[in-house]
Amino acid sequence: MAKEKIYIFDTTLRDGEQSPGAKLNTRQKVELARQLEKLGVDIIEAGFPISSPGDFKSVEEISRTIRNCIVCGLTRAIKKDIDVAAAALKKAKYPRIHTGIGASDMHIEHKFKSNREEILKRAVGAVKYAKKYVSDVEFYAEDAGRADNAFLARMIEAVIKAGATVVNIPDTTGYCFPEEYGAKIKYLVDHVSNIDKAVISVHTHDDIGLAVANALAGISNGARQVEGTINGIGERAGNTSLEEVIMAIYTRRDYLPYYTRIKTRELIPTSRMVANIMGIPVQPNKAIVGANAFAHSSGIHQDGVLKRRENYEIIDPKVVGADSSQIILTARSGRAALRHRIEDIGYKIKEGEELDRIYQEFLKMADRKKEIDETDLRSLVN
Repeated sequence: MAKEKIYIFDTTLRDGEQSPGAKLNTRQKVELARQLEKLGVDIIEAGFPISSPGDFKSVEEISRTIRNCIVCGLTRAIKKDIDVAAAALKKAKYPRIHTGIGASDMHIEHKFKSNREEILKRAVGAVKYAKKYVSDVEFYAEDAGRADNAFLARMIEAVIKAGATVVNIPDTTGYCFPEEYGAKIKYLVDHVSNIDKAVISVHTHDDIGLAVANALAGISNGARQVEGTINGIGERAGNTSLEEVIMAIYTRRDYLPYYTRIKTRELIPTSRMVANIMGIPVQPNKAIVGANAFAHSSGIHQDGVLKRRENYEIIDPKVVGADSSQIILTARSGRAALRHRIEDIGYKIKEGEELDRIYQEFLKMADRKKEIDETDLRSLVN
C-alpha cells in the first residue's frame, strides 16, 4: 500500500507564543522560522498580523525569508484582519491566509451573540474575501470539538464551496476523547459532499492530556494535516507536541500507512532552540526531547540496554538528534552499568571480587548522593 503524506503545520510562532512569558521579537521569530524550515515542516504559521505592529513585522520578515515552505497568517472572519494579513504575506513565496470563526453553539451564542445562519454567512464571506488575495485559504471552525456535527458539516461544505483549500477542525478546549474526535473527522469525511476538494487539518489542545492521541485519531479517520507546536507549548496546557506525532508516525511506519517530510535529526536541536529563546524549559520526562527520554537508571533496564539497546528503547536516540543513550548511576544501578561507566572513563576492572568490592563501595556512596558522576567513579576506583 502506498503511504500518504501527512502535512506538518507548525504554529509555535503563533499559538506557541501565546504561552505566558513566551513573547518573541522579530529577530527571534525569524531565527526560529529558519530552524523550522530546516526541520522540514510544510507550513509555518508566522503570526496574527493584525494583533500588533510587531506581529505584522514578524510575519512580513518571515515571508521575505522563508522559501521552502508555506507561510501562513492568522485572521478572524473580519475583512480588516484579512487585508492586514494579505499585506504581511505579500513577499511570501507560498502564502496562506488562515481565517475562521466559532462553530460550537457555546461560541455562537455566548462569544458572538449570534445564530448559526449568521455565523455560516460570515464564514463563507471570509473565505471568499481571502481568496481575492491568495489561492491557498485555510478555514478554522473554532471549538469544533464541541460543535454539533450536522451543523459543522454544513459549515465545512459551504467554506469548501467558497474556496477553502484546507479545513481545520480544532478541538480548541481539549474537550474530546480520541474515539470521539476521530468519529467527528469521519463524520465530515462521510457527510461533506465536496470534502475531497480540501485537506482536513487537526488542531488539538492538551487540556486533559489527549492532544497527541486526538491528532493521531484524526489522521486515522481521514485528516492529512496536523497542527501543533514544538515542545507542545501553547495556550493553557498547550498544543499537540509535533515531535511526538512525527515520531509516532516514524517509529510505527511498519503499522501506519503515512509519512512526513520531517528531518528527524533536527527535532532535539529545534526543541532546544525553542526552549532557550522562549525561556520555557522542557520537562525532563518529556517524550522524544526531554533530558530523560533516553536515560536509564534502573539496574534491570541498564543491563538490558547494554546487551541490546532495543530491549528498552523503541527509538534510536541519534534519529532525533541525541548523542546516545545515557546510563545514569544511582542506588538502583547494577554491576553491569557500573562496570560499563568505569570502563568508559578508561579503567579496566575484573568480574568477581574486584568488581564486587567496588560495587559495595558504590552503593554506600549512591545512598548518600542522588547521582554518581565521573569524579565519584575515579574516586571509587582509586
